[in-house]
Amino acid sequence: MAGHSKWANIQHRKGAQDKKRSKLFSKLAKEITVAAKMGAPDVDMNPRLRLAVNTAKQNSLPKDVITRAIKKSADADTANYDELRYEGFAAGGVGIIVEALTDNKNRTASSVRSIFTKAGCNMGADGSVSFGFDRVGCISYAADVADEDTMMEAVIESGADDCESSEDGHDIYCDPGDLHSVAKALESQFGEPKSATMIWKAQVMIDLDDESGEKVYNLISSLEDDDDVQEVYSNLELTDSLMERIAAG
Repeated sequence: MAGHSKWANIQHRKGAQDKKRSKLFSKLAKEITVAAKMGAPDVDMNPRLRLAVNTAKQNSLPKDVITRAIKKSADADTANYDELRYEGFAAGGVGIIVEALTDNKNRTASSVRSIFTKAGCNMGADGSVSFGFDRVGCISYAADVADEDTMMEAVIESGADDCESSEDGHDIYCDPGDLHSVAKALESQFGEPKSATMIWKAQVMIDLDDESGEKVYNLISSLEDDDDVQEVYSNLELTDSLMERIAAG
């Protein structure tokens, strides 16, 4: 989504509890295992694994946990995970895209649907929401690694398509097939990014009143708390007043 850094920052301020951190670690480890199982268990040979490991490091996942997650991919008893996507609508027509990794499709579908229903929101058919989003690679850096002009120059040289810079950080967008090469080019100049992954970037953001916006944010938080859910994207505009309301809540 647009404002990827802004979402990451507000989630960090809002949810620094041990429980949320534990869930994040679990999801990062799962992505590493799946990436290693789908390709070679070698970061130099497997771009998806390399990006997963880098993201895990930036989120302080311990090295031994990363190593175990990679080794787990070779274990015959390790479950096979399916990558699933769900789409739905929240207040004000805000679109929600949910990505999950699961070893039980029925359990995950039931859980996601229940979360939408309890929030008074509706699930949609495949494509009903995603048509308003673009599938892109997103590389995020902290704001202090470079000024806006320096970052934009590097972004152009790397072959990326666009860069959004603010006090929350730099979000660099590129074609999905170029994510690995762009990330490597930027890493040579600015070091490892905060994250480098595929995302759903909204084409048009929706600005709601603060009360409705907080309800949508709470729905997103509930979805993210589900063990099978890896990522949640929306086209909710995070205004300054909404961010203050969420952080204070």
